Amino acid sequence: MKKLVIIVATITSCMLADDIKLSDVEAKYASKSTIEVTKDLKQSINLGFANTTGNTETLNLNGKYTLGFSTLGYNGQELKTAFETSAYLTKNNGITDNEEYTAKLSLEQHIIDGWLGYTSFYWLRNTFRNFDNKFVFGAGVGKEVFKQEKHSLKMKLGVAYNIEQYTNDQPEHTFVALTQYIEYHYHLNEISSFYMKIGALENFDDFDDYEILTVTGFNFSVAENLSVTIEGEVRYDNLPPVGFTKTDTKSIVRIGYDF
Repeated sequence: MKKLVIIVATITSCMLADDIKLSDVEAKYASKSTIEVTKDLKQSINLGFANTTGNTETLNLNGKYTLGFSTLGYNGQELKTAFETSAYLTKNNGITDNEEYTAKLSLEQHIIDGWLGYTSFYWLRNTFRNFDNKFVFGAGVGKEVFKQEKHSLKMKLGVAYNIEQYTNDQPEHTFVALTQYIEYHYHLNEISSFYMKIGALENFDDFDDYEILTVTGFNFSVAENLSVTIEGEVRYDNLPPVGFTKTDTKSIVRIGYDF
């Protein structure tokens, strides 16, 4: 617990960026599992540099902290619980030009033959994207389609209830959406891998209201519990908040440490 307090305090005091969460496509469109979940509490901290284009144009130092653990759930199958929180703040000439806070919590229950069920909660605050608060409550099912020595593929399908509260005069927006998630991994060798993650959301009330998030990356180990990741992200929102662009991109180089 002392380590947890120290890490949270460090991230808060250094004002590290939430942009490090590039690979959290699953957190937004399904359940949270960016950290390897074990029976013992496992923690991870990542540091790196990120470049953003679109609604924000920044190059900054950034970081993320995650924790996770698992217990026995339904019929003796594994139940994964994961939580993540992050903060992001950048300033130029004493003026804040980007700021974001997030919190994510999820439960993932394995059932049988690679099938699973999940529930999740996601909170976002980013006034530079016009979100005073955004809450997402999700639930759905998933399937590990295949897992071989070098290749793996999993898919998830669910529904999510969204509450969007804006910083301008736009009225609060609530809607139910269909969510889809696909994740592919290719293990190049024992220490490196390539991956692609795609998430999508479609508003049941208005099919023109949809968004797609794609992340590709390369990860390799440099020492025990230490890894380097290079990632790129493209986010497309067909109906963004008033005054904001449809497309945002991010690229990042980061160092991760698990303990």
